[in-house]
Amino acid sequence: MSLDKFRGVFPPVPTIVDGEGRLDRAGMAALIDKLVADGVDGMLFLGSGGEFCHMPKELRFEVAEFVVAHTARRVPVLIGISSPSTAEAIEFGRHADKLGVDGLLVVNPYYALLARDYIYNHFRTVAEAVETPVLLYNFPALTKQSLDIELVARLATDVPNIIGIKDTVDNASHLRELINVVRPVRPDFVIFAGFDEYMMDALILGANGGIPATSNFAASVTCGIYKAFVARDYETMFALQRRLARLSQVYDLESPFFGVIKQAIRLTGLDISTEVLAPVQPLSAEKTERLAAILKAAGVLP
Repeated sequence: MSLDKFRGVFPPVPTIVDGEGRLDRAGMAALIDKLVADGVDGMLFLGSGGEFCHMPKELRFEVAEFVVAHTARRVPVLIGISSPSTAEAIEFGRHADKLGVDGLLVVNPYYALLARDYIYNHFRTVAEAVETPVLLYNFPALTKQSLDIELVARLATDVPNIIGIKDTVDNASHLRELINVVRPVRPDFVIFAGFDEYMMDALILGANGGIPATSNFAASVTCGIYKAFVARDYETMFALQRRLARLSQVYDLESPFFGVIKQAIRLTGLDISTEVLAPVQPLSAEKTERLAAILKAAGVLP
């Protein structure tokens, strides 16, 4: 199986909902069409920024079905199937299998702190129960447990259907060691940077690309970094990386950042709903003004 399609910029696409928490199909379709036109290399749905953690099961199924149908294989699609329940993650995964997605993203179970073997068993059980290739999702700031390098290497060695990782760790050294330790045992192992500001460093180290939320509203910056890297246009890449460093300030505006990304998409020209799923609330007027100032400073807004 060729893994060449898993490279470049895959925005973690927000789920567009109305004020009642229902999928806004028109808004979701418009966002997907915009991202395709912006030249993204793929898309991730139902990741952290897709608000999977606040969705009932039925909505997750509905979103997956809609986005796969509307994307219509114009770009590769990753679907998040994360759950603290191994059985439920498998249920989401088998549903995604039927949709014909390109890959599945699975975070380690959260809330209960698990022994390393339990985490290993979760990933292995899920990956061996589905047909679609699986990418691990490491986000220790939220799960409170990091996937250590040895565990990732063990899974990469033992489970052929685990083909990569999205590494959302706030330092570049973890990405470096993933490449140094895991690639010798799995040379084609896919490594995506989860934090926007590390994408250039990750590419230089040998990663496949990034999954930056800023690409939802500033694809010219994030996709531009990848294109400049491939073209070896390093001056352009450095300039864009400096702009991306400014854009990364948007994550400090609100926690979680779901409403921030939707409002940024709206501010940059796409008329979508900025509603979010409870318990989160839409971004306040004061923080929206601060967001606009960040976008202007980074050259995303005039």
